[in-house]
Amino acid sequence: MQAAPPDFDRMFGALADATRRDIVRRAIHGELGVAELAASYPMSFAAVQKHIAILERAGLVIKQRTGRRKLVRTNPEALRVARRLLDQYEAIDPRG
Repeated sequence: MQAAPPDFDRMFGALADATRRDIVRRAIHGELGVAELAASYPMSFAAVQKHIAILERAGLVIKQRTGRRKLVRTNPEALRVARRLLDQYEAIDPRG
């Protein structure tokens, strides 16, 4: 079974927001609780949940429930996929 091709529009659209990029950065070092993440931003818990949902739909983070906690971690493979696309664009840059 072959995996679906990445949805680059969704992926880069999710990364277009500074808060979402920061969530990816914070969660790259390990699992963080949604409540813990929400406490880091000057916005409502619901707003942070929406940012996480956008990242999750783009495949950039993985959210799972552990007991009563919802944990978020960055999906490093999705970051590698995005990086490979950027590397391809850089390789065709006529300026070298």
